[in-house]
Formats: sequence, structure tokens, C-alpha cells
Amino acid sequence: MTPTALALSLALHAAPAPQAAPRNMMTAAPTIEALNTATRAWHEERIERLQAEDGWLSLVGLYWLEEGEQSVGSAPGNDLDFPEGTPAKLGTFTRQGKTARFQPAPGVALTRNGQPFTGGVLQSDEQGTPDVLKLGSLSFQLILRGDKLGVRVRDSSAPARKQFHGIPTYPASLKWRVEARFEPAQTPRTIQVPNVLGTVEAMKAPGTLVFTVDGKEHQLTPVEDGSGKLFIIFADETNRDATYGAGRFLSADMPQDGRVVLDFNRAYNPPCAFTRFATCPLPPKGNRLALRVEAGEKRHADH
Repeated sequence: MTPTALALSLALHAAPAPQAAPRNMMTAAPTIEALNTATRAWHEERIERLQAEDGWLSLVGLYWLEEGEQSVGSAPGNDLDFPEGTPAKLGTFTRQGKTARFQPAPGVALTRNGQPFTGGVLQSDEQGTPDVLKLGSLSFQLILRGDKLGVRVRDSSAPARKQFHGIPTYPASLKWRVEARFEPAQTPRTIQVPNVLGTVEAMKAPGTLVFTVDGKEHQLTPVEDGSGKLFIIFADETNRDATYGAGRFLSADMPQDGRVVLDFNRAYNPPCAFTRFATCPLPPKGNRLALRVEAGEKRHADH
């Protein structure tokens, strides 16, 4: 799985999976009461995942490793200045290409995936589940983004997590639960997906979603992230004043009989809307809608 696919998979993990519609119910619209209930339940689960100890609100640091040794800790003079509350001398990272090892400083008792850790090579998220080192409320792991190898740091006691008061949303609306026509790609196709790091990566695009709002036809190109869902990174005109400026995410079930339900009531903010320590993908070319999608999550706080 590519680094961008991993980032998308993590983003999907932060939002509840859409409930698959029965094949014979794909075109049946719910009542507004049923839509309100389903949307509220989905959003409550979304908030629960976001607030989890290892959710996006717990991020407190992201450090990119150079080749060779780098000292880590909260004391002045370390190569990587970890957050307050970290031991003055936590240890040393040694990077070699796409891999890195970590050696704890004397007296620092860490665990790796729940077991005592005295030093060694760490598995990054390149292959899926990364090794997680923990010390009290602090945890950290390696992430690989292109040729950049970084240390992502979480704190279950992070102020952003403790002080979180939810995300404003638009009222659920039947208008924004739309059925799209899926036009499969005739040949294997990839699109370039940019990210906040300034790099791009080719992602598999299985086809195009064509839908109509207020009598006008629009298109979006989803990508596959290995989860068995369609993942859509899109922007629209509400990004200027009401929703997160860099765009939002939406997931949908794979096509049934050439149709896909796009429930924009479940459009949600990317991790970068909550923390500067995330590495979010951005809307690819063609996924900027010339309309206001007044549905789903609005802008969080001052982001």
C-alpha cells in the first residue's frame, strides 16, 4: 500500500464506514426523519473516533528524520525538540534510508506495542500497522510519506483532545443524498493526488461519478485506498467561508448496478482541520465543484 493510500485509510478509520444499501433499495430515498436519525448516529460515532486516545486530536508533534543519528527529548540541545512532558533525554533515532531504529536513553522505560522495549528497528506505516512506542500518556511511531520518514507523536492528555467541543454541521437534507452514475474507466487509470507536504502520488481511480444537483450535472473522481470503498477528496464553494478551506472527504460503497449513493450529509473534515501534524491528501484536479455543498461538517474552530 502506498503512503498516500495509507493516509487515506487512516482518514477513513477516523470516520464511520457508510452502511451498504440493499441492492433493491439503492434508489429508494429515506424519509427526512430516517435521514436525520442515521446522520446523527453516524456523526456521533465519527466524534467518538476522533476523540479516541489515538485519534487525530491527540497529535502533538511531527518530526522529519534526517539520515544518521538524531537525539530526542524536551531539553534544549536535542536534535528533535519533543513536546513538554517528554523526558529531557528520551533517546536517539538512527535513520538509514526508509528505516530507522530507536535507542532509549538510560532510565527511560518504553513499551513497544505493549511490551517492554530496550531498543531496535521500528516498523513504519509503510507496510500497514506501525510499531507504537509508549511512555505514560505519550506515544510515537514512524510514518513514511514518499521519501520522507517522520516521527508522529501523540499525547492522550493533549489539550486539543481534552478541550474538544464537537464540530458544527449543516442540518441533514435529502437534497444532498444524491444518486450518481458510475462510469468505469475503460483502461487502468491513475490520477495525481497532491498532499499538504507539497508532493503528489499516483492513485488508482476506478472511474467517474456523475450526478445532478439543481438541474446541473457535476463529476467527481474517487480513488481506491484498499478498504473496499470509494474515497472522494473534494472541494466546493463553501470552502471559502463555511467549511474547511482545503476541502473535505467523503466515502461511499462500491457501485451497484452502475449506481453509487453520495451522501454529502456525511462529508467530513480531513485530519488537517484539527492538527498541523497530519499529512492530508488534497482534492485532485477535477474534484473542485462549482457549487456550494451545504451539507456535512462545517469548519472546526478557527481552521
